[in-house]
Amino acid sequence: MFFNQHFQDEEPLPASGSRLFFRILGQEAPAVLKLNLLFLLCCLPVVTIPPALLALWQVERRMVEDRVVRSWRHYWDAFRQSWKRSYGAFALTALPMAAGSYGAWFYLRLAEANPLCYAPFMFCAVVLFGTLLSSSYLYGLLAADRPLTKETILLAVKLGLGKPLRAILAALSWYGATAVGILWFPLSGLWLLLAGFSLPCLLSQFLIRDVLKRFGSLES
Repeated sequence: MFFNQHFQDEEPLPASGSRLFFRILGQEAPAVLKLNLLFLLCCLPVVTIPPALLALWQVERRMVEDRVVRSWRHYWDAFRQSWKRSYGAFALTALPMAAGSYGAWFYLRLAEANPLCYAPFMFCAVVLFGTLLSSSYLYGLLAADRPLTKETILLAVKLGLGKPLRAILAALSWYGATAVGILWFPLSGLWLLLAGFSLPCLLSQFLIRDVLKRFGSLES
C-alpha cells in the first residue's frame, strides 16, 4: 500500500524528445492540416511564397512552444504583418542557395579539365552549406518576432556554424522532405496537399527549439 500510494503521488515525467513531438503533433493535427492548405492557397500567386512561408513558420512556432493556435486567424495575421521581413529572409536564403548550387555544379565540371576551378567550387560549396545551416535558424528567429536586422542575421549564422547538427537535421526535415515530395509528384500529390509542407516545417522547428530557447531570445 505504501509503495502504491508513493507512486500514485508522483507527478508524471514531462515528455521530451520524440515523445514530446508526437504529443504536439497529436494535439495539433487538425491545425497542421489547415496550415498546409492555407500555405498552398497563399502560394498560388507565386509572388506571395515568401510571406506564406514565414507565416507558416510563425504559427508553427506557437505549436512547439505549446501555445494556443488558431490556424486561420494566426496565419492571416502573420501573413499580413510580416510580409516585408519575409521577402528579405527569402532573398537571403533562396538566392545564395540557388547561386551556390549552380556554381558548385558548374565549377566541378570544369575542374575535371582545370584543377584551379576547385577553388571557386569550394567557395560556392561553402556558400551553399553555410546558407543551409543558417536558414532554419534565421526563420526560427524571425518566427520568434525578431526583426530582420544585421544582429539577427549574424546570430543565425553563428548558430548554424556553432550548432551544426541541429541545423543539418532541421534542413533535412524541411528541404529534404519537401524536395522528395515534389520530386515524387504526382505519386506524392495527396501527401503534399495534406501535410507535405506544414509537417516538415513543424519537425524542423521542433529540432531547433531548444537551441533558440537558449540562445535566440531577444534578451540574449
